[in-house]
Amino acid sequence: MGKTELLITIILFNTFFLMFVIAVGIYIRNYRQRKKEHQKEIALKNEMHQKELLATQLEIQQATMQQIGRELHDNIGQKLTLVSLYTQQLLYENKVPEVSETIDQVSQIVNQSLQDLRSLSKTLTDDNINQKDIITLIQEEVDNTNDFKSCKVHFESSIKNLDLEFVQKNVLLRIAQEFIQNSIKHSQCKNIYISLTTSETEEWKLHLQDDGKGFDRSKITSNGIGLTNMKNRASVIGAEYILESNEAAGTSLSIILKRNS
Repeated sequence: MGKTELLITIILFNTFFLMFVIAVGIYIRNYRQRKKEHQKEIALKNEMHQKELLATQLEIQQATMQQIGRELHDNIGQKLTLVSLYTQQLLYENKVPEVSETIDQVSQIVNQSLQDLRSLSKTLTDDNINQKDIITLIQEEVDNTNDFKSCKVHFESSIKNLDLEFVQKNVLLRIAQEFIQNSIKHSQCKNIYISLTTSETEEWKLHLQDDGKGFDRSKITSNGIGLTNMKNRASVIGAEYILESNEAAGTSLSIILKRNS
């Protein structure tokens, strides 16, 4: 074999080898790209599945609450009504003033309990969330909390009318309720501040903050059921969940739904 033929053979070999290396490189790159796209597809399907699962849980929860409301009205309510009638009969038949006073006190307690039960039953069974806007729903929750005078809740909104679908209203209301209950129960707060706003980049932003003792999140091994529930609810509607808390500095939570760009 002459030098020319040997040189041509070496060049061809190197060319084929280089083409082989390039082909392998392209294959590996395409494989990694397909794998990455496949992983994204799986993650997206899992996210959609979780959202559907959580949305179903909300629907089941709402149906359960309505069932509880009907049971309270039909069962416990009827029994309390019967007790009220009995106490009225005892009050009418009794002739001892001291005993009459006690019976009258019992009657007032029973009647007040019956009134509270009817109010609770109506709240649970009525399609309250569908019938009212989110601002009214949050304001009602604030007013109910302030009636107990354990903690002052302040609510303000720059939005005159925010037309939301049922799931979004349900999520915002339940998160507000959860935050208020957690703050009163754990933070020893004196005030809770709630605001509902909108902007050019945000369809809406629900911000909640208390002036309680707060907590160090790094020292908590578990986020707790309450915090997990709020985070999961926010994920159902694709909202951003931002929780901040420091010891002696209170706790704040923002639920933000961004506008589609």
